[in-house]
Amino acid sequence: MTQPINVALAGAGAFGIKHLDGIQNIDGVKVVSLISRDLGKTQEVANQYGIGHVTTDLADSLARPDVDAVILCTPTQMHAEQTMQCLQAGKHVQVEIPLADSLAGAQAVVDLQKKTGLVAMCGHTRRFNPSHQYVHNRILRGEFNIQQMDVQTYFFRRTNMNALGQPRSWTDHLLWHHAAHTVDLFAYQCGSPIVKANAVQGPIHKDLGIAMDMSIQLQAANGAICTLSLSFNNDGPLGTFFRYIGDTATYIARYDDLVQTHAKGPETVVDVSKVDVSMNGIELQDREFFAAIREGREPNSSVAQVLACYQVLHDLEQQLNAA
Repeated sequence: MTQPINVALAGAGAFGIKHLDGIQNIDGVKVVSLISRDLGKTQEVANQYGIGHVTTDLADSLARPDVDAVILCTPTQMHAEQTMQCLQAGKHVQVEIPLADSLAGAQAVVDLQKKTGLVAMCGHTRRFNPSHQYVHNRILRGEFNIQQMDVQTYFFRRTNMNALGQPRSWTDHLLWHHAAHTVDLFAYQCGSPIVKANAVQGPIHKDLGIAMDMSIQLQAANGAICTLSLSFNNDGPLGTFFRYIGDTATYIARYDDLVQTHAKGPETVVDVSKVDVSMNGIELQDREFFAAIREGREPNSSVAQVLACYQVLHDLEQQLNAA
């Protein structure tokens, strides 16, 4: 496939904008349709990025013969259904994390992808961030092996606001969204499936109806362990912080930054600027999606590859519900 790839993007919120910015740096790709809930705001974004078609209905974009692929940045609860809608329409699809909010939904997407043979990918961005790629490359070269990962995912979300400080039309979730990043990354970096998983959660928020604090323990088949702390109650600093404790070094990854820590002396900044063609994890994720379409291959972070993550999340949910 050498012709330009025409893309429809659904969800013109905070993460949709990140994808639009990343795609501007990728040759041979054009966003031709933008779908979002508020037509007026969607038109404003479309004007800013030179997108010719706007709609509030995904089906309108899927009916367009010039659309080759779709990127979904819509509410979590819509992900599985919309991903299958795209595949049924014959479109390649990348859906933002999480793939689904249930194991059954994730499995249904994987089953349909196998039937269609189309590229279907989930946005597990941590696989693509240069900081995590650096660690992964060291592991593949046999220079580093994870003994333990210690991860903190902290936000301050006692009201339903998005990353831009705007009201959300849906409710975020610590387990099915934010834990998914680390559960997948841990198994991916270890190159070993998760065989043990335990979770506890704090009180359910009276208005949002979700747990605002959670603690998760994981163990991979190779013996490595992971401790994950998550909170929507944390009043700063915000974000996710990954400590890789290995047999030859200890690293801390903060999004696209990486430092090596030392028992004696200050942290050493690790230069990850040459790990890939960009420092933008979302752009690198999108580059992989479009490359897989052009090359007719399975992408890194395909729906089939990440299914095991959702099995673990399902098992953890069963534990929490039984507690």
